[in-house]
This record gives sequence, C-alpha cells and structure tokens, in this order.
Amino acid sequence: MPDVGTAVEDSRALVALWFPEARAAWLGGSVILGQDTPGSDLDVTVLLAGPPAPFRDSRRYRGWPVELFVHTETSLDFYVRRDARSGRPTMPRLVGRSEVLVDTDGSGRQWQATARALLSAGPPRLAGDDLASLRYAVTDAMDDVTHAHDAHERLVTATMLADEAARLLLHGAGHWWGRGKWVVRELADLDTRDGSDWRARHEQGLVTAAGGDVSLLLAFADDVLALHGGPLFEGHRLAGTDPATDADEVSGQRARSQSGKSPSATRAAGPASSTR
Repeated sequence: MPDVGTAVEDSRALVALWFPEARAAWLGGSVILGQDTPGSDLDVTVLLAGPPAPFRDSRRYRGWPVELFVHTETSLDFYVRRDARSGRPTMPRLVGRSEVLVDTDGSGRQWQATARALLSAGPPRLAGDDLASLRYAVTDAMDDVTHAHDAHERLVTATMLADEAARLLLHGAGHWWGRGKWVVRELADLDTRDGSDWRARHEQGLVTAAGGDVSLLLAFADDVLALHGGPLFEGHRLAGTDPATDADEVSGQRARSQSGKSPSATRAAGPASSTR
C-alpha cells in the first residue's frame, strides 16, 4: 500500500519541479483519506497566479500516476462552488480534505478552510426540477429493467438504475453523492449518519441482478422513490432551450441596456419611435 509520508514528499517535489511559481498546492484524494489501494494516484491541486492555468493534466512521477488540477484564483473558486452546488463535491474534497504542500501567501490554508466549510454545510436541498428529474430517471430505469429484452440489456439497465437510485437517495437525504467507487463510500457514510443499511441493500441488489434476479434492486429503488414522492412519469415536464429565441432575447436585452431603456419602456414606445 502507498505510504502517506512518501506520497506527501513526492507531491511536494513534483510541485517544486513542475510549478516553481505556485502560490499554493494541495494533495488530496484516496491517499490522504486513508482509502488508498496499490493503484492509487496522487491528486494534486495547484494554484497559479495566471496562465497557463486553468487546466487538468495526467502524468507520472517517481512511479506514481499523477492527476493535476491546475487553477487560477477565479477558476478554483468557480469549480469548488460549482461542485458544491451540484451535490458531488469533487473539488471541495480535493482541497478541503488535503495536505497543504505549498502556501506562499496564505491562500493554501484559506482555500482549505473555505472548502472545508462548504463540505460541512452539505449540498443544497434537492427540490423542484432537479428532484422531479431524478424521480423520473429512477422510474424510467425501473421500467427498462423490468421489461429488458435479454440478460445483457437487463444487466446494463440494472447498473444504471443502481446508480440513479443511489444518487436520489443520497442527495434527497441532504448527503453528498458520487460516481463509481464514491457511490459505495457515500452510502456507507449515510448509513453511519442515519443508522441505516442502504449500502448493503445496494450491494445485494447489484450482486443478485448480475445473477439474473433484479427483484432486490427493484425493491431498493422503489423504497428510495417512496421517500421522495413515489414514481414519476405522467406530468413530468421540463422547459427546453431554443438557441435562436434565446439569442434574440439576449441581443434585445443588450440593445435595451445600451440605450438606457427598460424592457417596458421599449415596448411602450413601439416601432415608430425608432424612426424619429
């Protein structure tokens, strides 16, 4: 298993080599969280004063696979807050639950504290169209699993159902959600918080679905839906986007702003006023 001390030392060395101008840098991810495996990489976030940031890069250093998340102040702020709003806290966790590698101006500790505060606050409440869309997605996936044409189709749709149902369960409970291995970790954390057994039920549903029996997975999804208003199909409606209409509206708003007229004043003046 990777050694944390070695991981921190190697991460500091690679930042000094590749980013000597860095304002701050952090090592996050599985190595720091104590969830590392022999295949774990170094998740290193770097703060620069400007270009070439922002970018993401994958490299190797001293035998480690390295994932680099290189940001400016404004791009780091954007991604940390965007991920927190989404309920899937990738960047807040990489910075908030980290080892500070470099901190030349205090921004390393400051951003770590900001990210930790966002993590402690939890995700925004799941409601409105976001809640309805997840209910619809789980309902639709249950139907696909129930009426799959063959074993392959059933297994693929069952995997999708397990993922969507877990997301609805987690976010609906005011908990962070994740993808891949983070589904398992977030479910385990939810169970610890609430004294529930969702992780075990999720695992059993997937294992039995792989063997051809989807009943446990369907029961898991049905129970998740019951917590959030039940299945949703009829009446689920979302507004769409028409690029042409939206572009015309933006253009009109810009023109009104430049002329100093409010939308209501422009409509009241009418076309004739533009010829004077």
